[in-house]
Parts: sequence; structure tokens; C-alpha cells
Amino acid sequence: MFRHLPLFFCFVFGCAGAMPAAAQELSLESIENAVLSENPDPEKIDPAVVKLQILLDRSRYSPGVIDGHFGDNLSKAIAAFERANGFNEDGKPDREMWDKLISEQSTPAVMRYEISTKDANGDFLASIPEKLEDMAKLEKLSFTSPRELLAEKFHMDEDLLQALNPGADFGRAGTEIIVASVGERDEPKSVARIEVSKATNSLRAFRDDGTEAAFYPASIGSTGNPSPTGTHEVRAIAPEPVYYYNPKELDFASVETDKAFEIAPGPNNPVGTVWIDLTEKGYGIHGTPEPALIAKSESHGCVRLANWDAEELSRMVRQGTIVEFRD
Repeated sequence: MFRHLPLFFCFVFGCAGAMPAAAQELSLESIENAVLSENPDPEKIDPAVVKLQILLDRSRYSPGVIDGHFGDNLSKAIAAFERANGFNEDGKPDREMWDKLISEQSTPAVMRYEISTKDANGDFLASIPEKLEDMAKLEKLSFTSPRELLAEKFHMDEDLLQALNPGADFGRAGTEIIVASVGERDEPKSVARIEVSKATNSLRAFRDDGTEAAFYPASIGSTGNPSPTGTHEVRAIAPEPVYYYNPKELDFASVETDKAFEIAPGPNNPVGTVWIDLTEKGYGIHGTPEPALIAKSESHGCVRLANWDAEELSRMVRQGTIVEFRD
């Protein structure tokens, strides 16, 4: 524990002579030994922020996509972790929360990973059409590149993956790259209740005993397509969902056809890789093809999470799990 104290004080308050974030080399070592200057450049990837995002992700207090930038989603994840552990809830890293994160996790934040044949030789699409009608012509809404696949596999932004691995050929099996060590912690069917907060664009999951199981940033409805109100239940869980568009039930300005259509499954499907169906007809909790926009863009009434967060939540909920929508 004591070996982390000098790092902590530099992380929070800055250290004399510490290299500013803008000048730090981005590498496995710089992330493991990261310090944060008093005024990190929000436009640049910061190794200390990368480490903090990974530690929170592994604790199931999701910062959304791991990108190395200190933004609103990271601040909300910190606040949720502070609240759950009885700390001062201000959304800023302090000694207590940092020591708690470190003490709970002994494995490095980043690791070396060898690209597999399956990673490199996936059924990739050249591009994703903008219009839903054109998406319906495809057999599967796959990833568009090995880089996109690997970034999502490790909960990372593609730019961060590229910055950590300059010059890497992500399409060549056997290539060794540096990635976030996000791991996987399952609690099958452990979540009894979910709170969806429209005010904070977030979702909290609670176990049967009332303890908090997870926190996720979320996109929740819009002015034109608001999310439900009140209390509902999980009705069913559908991995790799087909997206159905029926103009009699949905009215998207971007859709020109008056005929119903289906969009095949895949990570770039409009509802991502999993659909958690609610008893309120037509509404659910689901993934997204654009994780970087979570809690930064609106949804068509549903609750949208990053694919990996939606998948994790889907393993923890069960039929009958309560879902409360709060303003």
C-alpha cells in the first residue's frame, strides 16, 4: 500500500518536477507508473486518466469508453464509486478512493495481448450505411476493421488503442499489442433492481440485499422520443438482437420508406449486441454501435449503454428485475 502514496499525491495535487501530461510518453510503463499534473491537457491522452478509467471499469463503475480523457462520464463514475464506499462524493479523485481502488486490484491496468487469427480475420464490413433502410440490406452489422473489434473487446476508444500501439498492424495475427486489462466479473442473475436517472444520464444496478452492483453512463430518451416513466420490469433478454423498424409504431425523420424492415444482428446494429426487454412495450436497455457517444447524445426513448456494459448488465439481471425511471 505504501508504495502508492507518492504516486497518489502526484496524481491528485501534482509534483514538483513531474512531467506534464502533454509530454508523457504513452506506454505500458507510463500507465502503470502514471502521475497526473495539476492541469492535465483535456485534449491529450493522459496515462494517469487511462489507469483510473481501467480501475473503475474493473470495479464495475463504468467510465464508458476508456479514452484517456477526463470528462463527464469519468467524473460520474468516480462520484458513484465514492458514494458506494461512503466517501465525499465530488466526482474528483482523492486519497481515499484512489487507495481503495488500488487495494482491491492487484493486477496491472494494461497488458500485452497477441492478436488472434479470429481477431484479424473477422467478417468485416467496408463501412456502415448511414440510413437504416440501407443497413437492412446487409446480412450482418459486423465490425468495420480489426482495430474496431479490438478496441471494443478491451472497452477502449480506437484512438487510444492506436496511440498505445503506433504502427501496429491490427489485421495481422501474432502481432503483440498493449491493451486495457479490463477482465470480466460476473454475478449471474444477482441484480434485483435498476435505477435509471434521466437527470444524470446514468444507470445504477442493485443486488437483492440493496448493495450497489454496478454503475453505467447511459443515453436516455430525448425530447421527441422520451423514455418511460415510473416502474417496470425486465421481461426478457435477447443477445445479438435483430432490430425491427415498423413505421406504424416508430416515426424517425431519417427513414423515408413506409414499409417495415429488419436489420441483422451485430455490434454495429442500432441496438448493439444485446437487448434487455422491458414490460413497457417497445422499450428496452440495449447496446450501441457508438460507445463514445454514450451520455453525450440522445436515444429514441430507450436506455442505451456501451455494448460491453449492456452485455455485463444482461448477465446480472433476470426476468422480473425492477426498473425504476427517475427524473
